[in-house]
Parts: sequence; C-alpha cells; structure tokens
Amino acid sequence: MSAFLLEIGLEEIPARMIAPAQAELARRVEDLLTRERLIDASEALELHSYSTPRRLAVLVKHVHESQADTEEQLTGPSWAVAFKDGQPTPAAQAFAKKAGVELSALVKTTTPKGEYVSATVERKGRTASEILAEQLPKEIASIYWPKNMYWRAGKPERFVRPLKWLVAMLGHQIVPVEFAGVRAANISRGHRILHEGSITFEHAGDYLGQLEAAHVTADVELRRHRIRKALDAATRLIPGAKWREDEPLVDTVTHLTEWPTVLLGGFDPTFLTLPEEVLVTVMRDHQKYFAIEDAAGKLAPYFLAVLNTQPEEHGDEIIRHGNERVLRARFNDARFFWDVDQKTPLAARLEKLKSVTFQKDLGSYYAKTEANIAVAERIARIAQSRGAAVDTVSLFTATQLAKTDLTAELVKEFTELQGIVGGLYARAQRLGESVAQAIYWQYSPAGIDDPIAPTSEGQLLGLADRFQTIQAMFGIGLEPSGSKDPFGLRRAANGIVKILAESGLPLKLSDLLEGAEEKSAAKLTAFFRERVEFYLREVKGFAYDVVNAVLAAGYEDVADAIARAEALTAVRGSADFIAISAAFKRIKNILRQAEEKKIGASTLAAALFADESERGLHARITEVDPHVRAFSEARQYREALERIATLRPDVDLFFDKVMVMVDDEAVRGNRLALLGEIQGSFSSIADFSEIVTA
Repeated sequence: MSAFLLEIGLEEIPARMIAPAQAELARRVEDLLTRERLIDASEALELHSYSTPRRLAVLVKHVHESQADTEEQLTGPSWAVAFKDGQPTPAAQAFAKKAGVELSALVKTTTPKGEYVSATVERKGRTASEILAEQLPKEIASIYWPKNMYWRAGKPERFVRPLKWLVAMLGHQIVPVEFAGVRAANISRGHRILHEGSITFEHAGDYLGQLEAAHVTADVELRRHRIRKALDAATRLIPGAKWREDEPLVDTVTHLTEWPTVLLGGFDPTFLTLPEEVLVTVMRDHQKYFAIEDAAGKLAPYFLAVLNTQPEEHGDEIIRHGNERVLRARFNDARFFWDVDQKTPLAARLEKLKSVTFQKDLGSYYAKTEANIAVAERIARIAQSRGAAVDTVSLFTATQLAKTDLTAELVKEFTELQGIVGGLYARAQRLGESVAQAIYWQYSPAGIDDPIAPTSEGQLLGLADRFQTIQAMFGIGLEPSGSKDPFGLRRAANGIVKILAESGLPLKLSDLLEGAEEKSAAKLTAFFRERVEFYLREVKGFAYDVVNAVLAAGYEDVADAIARAEALTAVRGSADFIAISAAFKRIKNILRQAEEKKIGASTLAAALFADESERGLHARITEVDPHVRAFSEARQYREALERIATLRPDVDLFFDKVMVMVDDEAVRGNRLALLGEIQGSFSSIADFSEIVTA
C-alpha cells in the first residue's frame, strides 16, 4: 500500500469558495477510492485535505496499488434453453462468449425460479494508477463552484480559475492524470514571492514538509492557529490592549494567505471622533484589518494586518506605512461623507426615496416605506392590546425614516452600513434614542445567530419590514423555489421567526398573516410553517419527531411552540410517556380507519359503557383534563405532559379489555367518541402519535 497525493494548482481562488471546495474534493476522492476498492473498509481511513489560495489537495495514506482479483457468478438463460438433448444451443454459446469462458465451464444452477446456466468468472483487479487516471478528471470537473470561467479558447473546460499545475502521485509513482490540458507530474510550486522555482516531490508523503520549506502552510487549521498566535503577539506590543475577536475575519484571512504574518499599524486618534461602527467597517470589510480595543473595550487607534509574506529586514516599516496610508485615505473619505450627509436631515431625504427602486414591479422605497408603516401600525396595535409597551410615535418615525439612509453618501460608499448609518444619523440629529435604536437594528438579525433588536420598536420595525417584503414578493410570484432564493426571503422569514421566538412580543405568525392577500395566503402559511420547522430543528436542535408532534398542534405562537417542544423533549424518555405515545398512535389509527370506512362516533354517553375499564378511563379523563388545561394555560407544559402520562394504566386497561370496533353500532360509536375525547382533550400540546417510540 502507498500514500496517494492529489494537488490542483490554480490562480488565486476567492477566499469564500475555498473551504466548500476543499471538503467536496476530499469527499469525492474518498468515494472514488471506496467505490473502486482501493482502500480497506475495515481500517480507519487516513485522509487529509489541504488548501491555500493557490491549491486544493488531498493526501490519503494506505491506498492499494491495485484492486484485488474477484470472482463473480453470472447467470444466463434457463438450462432447457441453453442445452437441447445435452448439446449446447446458440444461447449457451452466446452466454459463454459474453462471460469469457469455455462451454465446458458452464454449470447448472437451481434457483427458486428453476434451473439456469451459470458460470464463475474471474475479474482481474485493475491498477490504482489506471483507475485514478480515468476517474479523477471527472471528479475534478464535477466540483461545484458558485462561479466558473473559461480560460482556454475553444475548449469546453470550466473551472473557478485557470489550472496551472497538477500533482498526482501514488507513493513514488506519478499517476498519469490529465485535466484541462495539464498533465499531472510530481512538481508543485511554493510561495509566489518567498520561494523561487518549483518543488519536486520524490514521494507523496513528502508533501507537507516540502511545502513548508517553500513557505507554504497547506494545513488550514495550522495556518489559522499561527494567525491567531501572531495577532496575540502583535497586540501585546500595546499595554492593556486586545484585538477584537472576529472569527469570520480570521477565517477569511486564513484563506487569503499561504505564509501569514501579522503587522501592527496605527492611525490618527482624531479619527476616533467618527462612530466606531464606521471605523471598524472600513478596517474589516474593506481592508481585512483587525480592530484593537483598549482595556475599557473602546476602539484604540491601531490595527492589525495579516500579510501573505515575510517582510525582509526593515521591510515591515515600508509595508506598515503603505497600509496606514491606504487606511488614512479611507477614513478621510468616511469623515467627508459623514460631514456632507449631516447637512441633509433624514426627514428631508424621505422624498428622495421616490427615485430609489425597491423592485421593478413593486416600485420605489418610498412606496415600500408607506406599506411598512401600515404593517407596523397594525401589528403594534395588536401587541398593545395584549399588554405590550410600545412607543407608537417613535415606531412611526423610525419606520418612516428607516430607508432614508439609502440616499446618504456614506451608505453609497459603504453599503454594509445600511441601517446602522441611519440609526447613527438619527442619534446625531436628536430624533430620540428609541427612534435611533429602531433604525439602527432594523436589519438584525441578518443571520440566524445574530441578536435581535433590543427594543420593542426595533423588533416591530424588523417584523414589519421583513413581512411586507415577503408578502409583496409572493404577491407577484417571486417566492423561493428549490435552492433559488434571489431576494433572501427565507433569511427574512428566519428573522421573523427568531424575533417572535426571542422578543417576548405577544404576537403570533397569524397576526402577520392576517394582512396577506387571499391569493397568496396559503403559500405564505406553508412557507412560514417550513421556517418554524427549520428554526425548531436546525437552530433549537429538537428531534424531528418532537418537531412534527409540536407543529401538528399549532405553530402560530412561535415562543409557545418552543416551550411545548422543550417540555416534550424533557418527558419523552419516561416509560409512562412512551406508552402513552404508543397509545395515542393506536387511537389516531383507529379513528382514521373509522373515518375512512365512514363509521361515525356518537355523542358520548356513560350509560353505553359496557365494561368497567371504559367507565374508569372516562372518570380519569374527567379528573385529569382540568389540571392539564390549567398547566397549559400557564405554559407549564412539562407538568401538563406528566399529568397526561398518569393516564397510562387506565389506557392500557381499556385496550386490554375492550375492542373498539364491535358489531354493536351504539357501543362502537360510544367507544369512538371516548377515543375522540382523549385525542381532542390532550392533543393541544402536541400530536403524541408523531413521537417515535421504538
């Protein structure tokens, strides 16, 4: 067995595309080796994947140099057809030729269907080199990239970036893989600046060591670790300071570098008069710099740049000066735009929204603002009627001005600050902290892990804006389809679900959906049910059967659905509850079968109970039901479920003693009514029949 190495060398790959492609290449290579029996399924697989901006690689230890020979039994025509009077017919001859054996090798095999001709065929294993040379180009070509490109005129290959080199080795041997006109060799390239010439591998196992010597750290996690250590070391040069933790930025610079080093730079403290959000956005999003904060957590006039090089002696001063100069220019732009924007109040910008298009078929942001106001006012009234404290004046002002920063120069330059700039301008223009906070937080949560707005006005603005967008898009037939969601409607709906789940606002999804147009109401209802299911399963981590059980009992009140799922998760392991769940499944099946056969239940009558177990079960239901209702109204669902589980002995006895579908129509109808009462009384928390009990 030998180590197998595959390295694909490219022009620089966009950082965001590297990790998924690295994982996919590793999976494809593993599947290929498994499928072709080139690795032992019984042994732990030692497969490692690597990447840098210029390469994707997979290194697999212990790959067979050829497949094992195999024997296969082939079955042909029936014996009667293949042999007549003991002599082979053309059918037998054709089968022997196809199987590659002599006629004398054909034997009779008895099967349940009769007697057939069969032959044992030996399959010679192919070499790994032959298989890999044949299959790897297909696997490489199949890697998914968000964007591909052509780079060879008249050639069909499409890939993320032009291919520059290819390494494929099995131990010491070069595997003759060819892709996009590049034939594999044992030659790679080191760091673009720090290493001259090429790298020649004598053995696949030499890969990491030789790359490291050529100033390339191919192990992504090792590169990330070195970056974090270097950030820590550089920050220690400033007493009491620390770099602002930013894992997404760490991930980005990890995929932008092959040999990372960190440089500490500074900027004029007078820039700190600008809002911190503006300064950090310029550093982070535009320059990929890390911000530094002082011991009090305030932004300090320094930054950390991750370089993809090792500066020569005194060269770091030149690089530092260049980075500081670029950042100074960006900060000056931001300060200029901030000062210019302040000359026009947000209220004066409202009219300008008429010339800013929201969507070509839905009109301008001015029209969207008016629609947002209508939704916000409606749901605010509902929330207030249920006891929520809402500053409706501030909510109206915030909703009216929420989109006006789209006309601000600072947002045009730094689009990532949309909403945030509006909130900062509202504060600077003394429109009130409630207004400023609502505008500032209107787009949060942008992702499922982001926090929601901290104020009820901000939460209501976020709900109104998102729902109005979703409703409008559905109204013109632009709902998400499959993996396509160009307007981010699923993300917007996830934000709505998260706000309803975490805000404490006394609002339900049905309150939002009341304003939906009739033609799209059904689609919107199904869409939001899907988003609640996603939230319960993927965000909260509830088991699929718990989610199904809870959704079946209602999901419009998202916070309530979460509480029910938590309670159900807590009790589902108890023996009594498992038994009750199985009983509910049985009850549901009986009632469904009765409905299918058009056998109706009658009005429940105690006089028709024919067995003591019926009377006992009915008495226990009558006793338990008020307690369950009281616990449910108080959202003490665990206590309610535990009380339901106490019905187990009575339910078990009923099914042991009683047959529901008896011939006596009156007794049968009464028993169906009893089961219907059980289902109706205790299924408001969850449909227990959905719980998997075995």
